[in-house]
Amino acid sequence: MRVGLLAYGAIGHEHNLAVQATEGLELTAVCDVNPDRVAAALELAPDAQPFSDATQMIESGLLDVVIVSTPPNTHHEWAMAALKRDLHVVLEKPMALTTDECDEAMALAEERNRTLVVYQNRRFDADFVTMRRLIREGAIGEVFHYDSFVGGYSRPCDYWHSDAAVSGGAIFDWGSHYLDQILDVMTQPVAHVSGVNHKRHWNHVTNADHATVTITFVDGTQAVFTNSDLSAARRPKYLVLGTTGAIVGEWDQAAEPAVADLPARLFLHRPDGGRKEIERDTVEPYGFHRELAARLAHGSAMQVSALQSRNVVAIMEAAEESARMLGRPVDPVLVG
Repeated sequence: MRVGLLAYGAIGHEHNLAVQATEGLELTAVCDVNPDRVAAALELAPDAQPFSDATQMIESGLLDVVIVSTPPNTHHEWAMAALKRDLHVVLEKPMALTTDECDEAMALAEERNRTLVVYQNRRFDADFVTMRRLIREGAIGEVFHYDSFVGGYSRPCDYWHSDAAVSGGAIFDWGSHYLDQILDVMTQPVAHVSGVNHKRHWNHVTNADHATVTITFVDGTQAVFTNSDLSAARRPKYLVLGTTGAIVGEWDQAAEPAVADLPARLFLHRPDGGRKEIERDTVEPYGFHRELAARLAHGSAMQVSALQSRNVVAIMEAAEESARMLGRPVDPVLVG
């Protein structure tokens, strides 16, 4: 399948490496308004055709699938443009900034019989894969509380990630990863969602300084996600409580400033006070792209679906609505 990369930053480079390593995928085009970024892409894929205009690349006839790595507020625009040209589409997170946009793109993909999927790469992280396996194997009994955290105390960057109008806000930025993980592990129906945004210190950007999302499920279990730039003391990346134990994912505190990109050390806690570090499962690189290639070639199922990513957006929308009401619970509009 012929692949085009729409926008080439750090994540575009990650996709480029993955395409080069995945049988069944070939990079045939790359587009960015910055010629230096296009040149960087061509160092890995010298035969790819360069573009500075996204519409021209989409309409070039050189592609079967486009990977969209533009900022979130443009995901829907480019997904619709590509689907209308009968291209398969891979979107970066979040899928879009509203569920209405997600639903419109999903409907068009179904109408055109095209694959539409979101690159939920954190679903393939070794620490999460290991923790999910332990939970599914019953290593800590019945899970009743799941807590996840990302951040620390640091000045937010000045890039689009910190602009709520572009990124969707702090809940959308990292929540696209962590809330997807929560919904992959916690499969009970959702009762309601609450959210809180704090804007207290970093006034050079518009994202919240500290944001929390709480999902309450119909059986009373809860999952909490926090994204903070005001946490001088870091909470664990993961803290999962079960009826016969707990799992704690501890950050590598010596890994500043890129701590968020490293896997956590996982510890299994027993009711008697025992604590054992769990070796992380071996995860082969580029698993998402291998699944994508199999999907496009043979119609194979992928572990990530557009519907799942759409429901993550619904959770985040509900959390933002709740935050505007100082945390009052909101029922998200989930499907499937």
